[in-house]
Amino acid sequence: MIGVLPKTGQERVVEEFFELFKTPWEIYRPGRTYDVIIATAADVPHVRASLLVAYDADVKNLEPDARTVRVGYDLFEEVRTLLTAGQPPERAHVPALDGYIDALRTWMKEAGVTFVEIPPAPAGRDCTVCLTHDIDFVGIRRHLFDHTMWGFLYRSTIGAFRKYLHGRLTVGRLLASWRAAASLPFVYLGWARDFWDPFDWYLGVEAQLPATYFLIPCKRRQGDRVPGPHAHRRATAYDVLDIADAAKRLIERGCEVGVHGIDAWTDAGRGTLELRRVAGVTGQRSVGIRMHWLLGDRGTASKLEHAGYSYDATSGYNETIGYRNGTTQPFRPLTVHTLMELPLHIQDGALFYPHNLDLDADEAAARCRALIEHARSAGGVLTILWHDRSHAPERFWGDFYVALVGSLRASNVWFATASQAVGWFRARRQVRFERVDGGHGTGVRVRCDARPIHPPLVLRRHHGTRSVDAPWDGASAVDVAPALPIAS
Repeated sequence: MIGVLPKTGQERVVEEFFELFKTPWEIYRPGRTYDVIIATAADVPHVRASLLVAYDADVKNLEPDARTVRVGYDLFEEVRTLLTAGQPPERAHVPALDGYIDALRTWMKEAGVTFVEIPPAPAGRDCTVCLTHDIDFVGIRRHLFDHTMWGFLYRSTIGAFRKYLHGRLTVGRLLASWRAAASLPFVYLGWARDFWDPFDWYLGVEAQLPATYFLIPCKRRQGDRVPGPHAHRRATAYDVLDIADAAKRLIERGCEVGVHGIDAWTDAGRGTLELRRVAGVTGQRSVGIRMHWLLGDRGTASKLEHAGYSYDATSGYNETIGYRNGTTQPFRPLTVHTLMELPLHIQDGALFYPHNLDLDADEAAARCRALIEHARSAGGVLTILWHDRSHAPERFWGDFYVALVGSLRASNVWFATASQAVGWFRARRQVRFERVDGGHGTGVRVRCDARPIHPPLVLRRHHGTRSVDAPWDGASAVDVAPALPIAS
């Protein structure tokens, strides 16, 4: 059992940290014995423990008889920053919060502490993968003589030729771009296939895999308080009512439909209206959201919770890939009670847009492999966003996505919709550790008030550098004996 001595006002952050590092803990109680003491408060009472971890240089009264690790930062203030403001783009490659968890786990193991942990991955799997799609367009046929059409014609002709001259486009794709541009009149007349139609292509590539599609609730609305230039371009030419049959087909194929929000990030009332428009088509009771253009501020989480959303999948970067909140794990923002945040890690536009990372396929693959390997090591959810027209001319990012999905299929991951992934982590959060004092010392009872969990959780018991895993679906309580070594 870990006893925590936080500064005043850090209690909510401590609770969230130990929902991510799911191991027995409690706020320090005088007179109790603990295996580990974690302190950010300035004064540490004289207690016996196998390990004392003192975060922040102001911690005093350290005990000479305890193994002590001194750390030069305040863990819980670092966690607070990561779960609120997040990391700047230049730090996006650093899974800082996952690193804090791993460091504490390592110190406990090196001190020979026996403890139980519930890792953030289902039994038999390394991690979870969420394939998601923001549907900003449902075809070019809806765009006649607007900036979208003219932009496509430029990029698919002159822009494509420039890419070819710079070695960023093959001859074959240059010709395919020109053919798409030439076919545009026939697409408008209905005589040729709309090459921007996303649903059949994604359903084919992701056959037998669940995915999450975020659909626009209100067309021709740019929204309020949109930062930056060209705010009018945020308005779309379709909404969910226009593609009701497609939305229902996605659900029939095992996918999920969420809200691609317009004003929900600033106004709970409008957020509720946006939710109802999508839920009215899909019939889904639990609805998640990702904001169009990834807009949000520090008040957004509470507005989305008030509007009735189950989760938000917005927290990521437009300009790069990585860990905005320093973790692969879904978490509960510190200002809400029920809403969960599903972090976004890999986005097509961040990888390939010229004004973003502007990577070629080999560079992008290397960057994605690093995030995949971290997720396989640390657990959590790797969330991927591929937009609706990214498979088609003039982007041609489809082949990369096919290879990415193929490599993930070959990995030991659980594919889930956003709601399924968040639901699994909600169930994990319902696990409680109860202190059990017996004749051989203090043990732990692990119980869960949720219905049986599928796929099951893992009970991982550490003793020093060794560990043993057992699947557990939460249906019955489990007692973990105190301080007994793991058999070789």
